[in-house]
Amino acid sequence: MIRIHFTADDLVRVRLAPRPSPVPELHAALMMLGAGHEAPLFGRWRSRLLRNLPGAAEPLADLAPDGVAPAPAFLDVLGDTPEEGFTLIRAARPEEVRAGIEQLYGRRPPPPWIRALHSGNADAWRRLQRAQRAAYETVLAPVWSQVQDLHRAEFTRHAVVVAERGLGAALTGLVPGSRLREGVWEWSAPGTQGVPGIPGGADVREIRLRGRGLILRPTFHWRHGPLLQDRPDRPVALAYPAGRGLPLVPAGSRAPDDPLAGVLGRTRLALLRSLDRARTTTGLARRIGVSNATASAHASALRAAGLITTTRAGRSVRHARTALAELLLAGGDGAGDS
Repeated sequence: MIRIHFTADDLVRVRLAPRPSPVPELHAALMMLGAGHEAPLFGRWRSRLLRNLPGAAEPLADLAPDGVAPAPAFLDVLGDTPEEGFTLIRAARPEEVRAGIEQLYGRRPPPPWIRALHSGNADAWRRLQRAQRAAYETVLAPVWSQVQDLHRAEFTRHAVVVAERGLGAALTGLVPGSRLREGVWEWSAPGTQGVPGIPGGADVREIRLRGRGLILRPTFHWRHGPLLQDRPDRPVALAYPAGRGLPLVPAGSRAPDDPLAGVLGRTRLALLRSLDRARTTTGLARRIGVSNATASAHASALRAAGLITTTRAGRSVRHARTALAELLLAGGDGAGDS
């Protein structure tokens, strides 16, 4: 049983995250990769990504080894781009990092690189960031525009429910079977025994907000139930499964594996597909979840290949696909349909 206790101040501090954050969504997807449930829906998606996941991403499996327990709390950060999220992770206090690792490996010896991370070794931190970037490029970059679209739709849906039926109906609608009464939101959560924060190994987890508020974050990859983060002096964050309940695949991709990604790279392909209309560099960066500098570098490479044009509009520039790019995408989207 999960029980979240609200004060009057907390009830006015409940909010839905205005934008998706790449790092938490990436970790949700990686947990889904490691989980064996819902195989009929996610089996093909899981098999494809596991085949394509580069070796550089493998260390992340050591931080969510069973696909059910969430990764250490110091990895669960916000940020509008992957780079912002990775920077926030690197800025975590050493005691937070050590506590997260000890929680995960309290009963078994950690791999050597995890021990090095525990001690603050710079090479271990670089290995972690390489792994996260490699995983993002393969798992999330190709579908990030869909995640953004789904989040906007979920934000609107949530706002309508709050306006029409009130906050209580909005909260209980996020977690099937939950209820809100006398300032406590509660629901059954099998498997809470042994979860940190549950005194004495009991099967009830009591979370007291005490004025910190609550941030609701829809996730479009994890399907197993709400994920809670309760850290001192911060709002409690609750990630809940949203969307269609189906694995996300790159927009316009009909084949299980897109051959264009092997030629252009996944981020450049995602950028090219995002140019369904002319966009600025900032707009592209937000669309595919990268920094402005990364979007600009990829746009330069695509422009040099004759796949996009760039024109100045005041202080910004706007990018658009060329006829060659349209032909390339049309042929790639039909790959495997013969």
